[in-house]
Amino acid sequence: MSQELLRRIAQAAPLAHAICRAMQQEVIRLGIGSVCVDDPSNAEYRLSRDPVSGQDSLLGEWRDPQGQKRGELTFHGDGSFYAEYDVIRVHPRNDRLFVEAVNAWGRDGQIKVEPRLLPMVS
Repeated sequence: MSQELLRRIAQAAPLAHAICRAMQQEVIRLGIGSVCVDDPSNAEYRLSRDPVSGQDSLLGEWRDPQGQKRGELTFHGDGSFYAEYDVIRVHPRNDRLFVEAVNAWGRDGQIKVEPRLLPMVS
């Protein structure tokens, strides 16, 4: 792992933990206690050049034991971020909705979180 990658991971760690807490709170608010958002230190990180800004973004991905992607954290060079974590459950209070994931985004320490809901197919 490069020194720059390690530096960026350490720099992003406090915000990454806050984002994961916010996503977990949203899962709990939905009433889905069986889903636990993983710790950001368990993600696999890499740097990726943003084609629009030309800056490096820090990308973290969580994977399940079979290697399937479970979620991601992206920290852009401009200070903005995006995260998502798979929930994959029927909405506990509305069986016509499926909770695919929780998403978080923001900038400058402001974290916004919402579930990604899909209609259930009959």
